Amino acid sequence: MSVPAYTLVRSDRRTLSIQITKDAKVVVRAPRYTPQAVIDHFVASQEGWIHKHQQRQAEYLSTHPPHTDAEIAALRQRALEELPPLIAQWAVRMNVQPTGFHVTSARTRFGSCSGKNSLSFSLYLMDYPQEAIEAVVVHELAHIRHKNHSPAFYAEVERYLPDYRRRVKQLKA
Repeated sequence: MSVPAYTLVRSDRRTLSIQITKDAKVVVRAPRYTPQAVIDHFVASQEGWIHKHQQRQAEYLSTHPPHTDAEIAALRQRALEELPPLIAQWAVRMNVQPTGFHVTSARTRFGSCSGKNSLSFSLYLMDYPQEAIEAVVVHELAHIRHKNHSPAFYAEVERYLPDYRRRVKQLKA
């Protein structure tokens, strides 16, 4: 067994874990006092998984190059122009009232609703089809009534978007 190159991060945790970063590098997280030999053995035992996921990430990067600063600015501008009317339209339909709205550059979360009903949307959401964008808007507006992901929450979302699950699949593709 060979040990792939990795970056080691020790902390006050109880388990070993492996992460493949966006640029296909390996990060190993380990409990502070785990012996190096144990960590190396763990990484070597996961060599197949590591290789598979590094390849997958490299393929993704080749078809989805990072956005330029100009593209990010354009996505932000588009979000600022297109989302407020969409939010207003669905808020009226759903009979809810958000307290605020802003655009973020979050990469792992398309939207959120604060405890005070302020909505946030990632500018990267604008890379997706209109019906997927609507699904995120309706999802976040539904959080004004249901602050969780309970069956009642999803019933609320699907009341307004019966094809919600199909739309969300576009975000995961």
